[in-house]
Amino acid sequence: MREVILIVEDEKDIVKMLEYNLKKEGFKTLSVRDGEAAIESARGEHPDIIILDLMLPGIDGLEVCKTLKGDSKTASIPIIMLTAKSQESDKVVGLELGADDYVTKPFSPRELIARIKAVLRRGKDKDKLLEVLKVGDLTVDLAKITVTVKSKPIELTAKEFELLKALIKSRGRVLSRDHLLDTIWGFDHAAEIQTRTVDVHIRTLRKKLKDESSRIVTVKNYGYRFEDEE
Repeated sequence: MREVILIVEDEKDIVKMLEYNLKKEGFKTLSVRDGEAAIESARGEHPDIIILDLMLPGIDGLEVCKTLKGDSKTASIPIIMLTAKSQESDKVVGLELGADDYVTKPFSPRELIARIKAVLRRGKDKDKLLEVLKVGDLTVDLAKITVTVKSKPIELTAKEFELLKALIKSRGRVLSRDHLLDTIWGFDHAAEIQTRTVDVHIRTLRKKLKDESSRIVTVKNYGYRFEDEE
């Protein structure tokens, strides 16, 4: 699955440069120009990482960082700040608010991409500590790609497993049908007939999970959420 990077930057030339270089590296990009849109997009799209400029119109980058890191639904999304050299104190504040790294303008695309990969790698290393997830009677081994309910093996297709994994890794957060289509099936622009693909797979996944199927919650007109609380 391609990692999704949300670019929050109001300078068009920088956005174009970032989009070009990130797509060349195999990432999918989303771009917004102000702080309010950044918060809305982060909550709705749940990107894998956010590139956040601090000098934004309206809500500034520090406030965006504070808001996202203070929200349980977005707190785990890594943030790399873009700062000017004169914003030394802002770097410290940003890191204290939970930002994962910062890059000073002007910067080279290669440097930023290296930092993005490093932050994503750290996140994957953390995930390895949680390769086996146990919720109620459901056990999902992300490394062995196995699923059991009450210790009985559940046979899932590759897409069903990827769907379950995506929901579990974002547990508690709502994932839209379009987001699931893009990350699992690779469809950038989902037609209505394609969004039904997600619903069909969710339906069969619930049947197979039996007593644990209620953990996959439908959010009307939007998508799905995995609940790990009893």
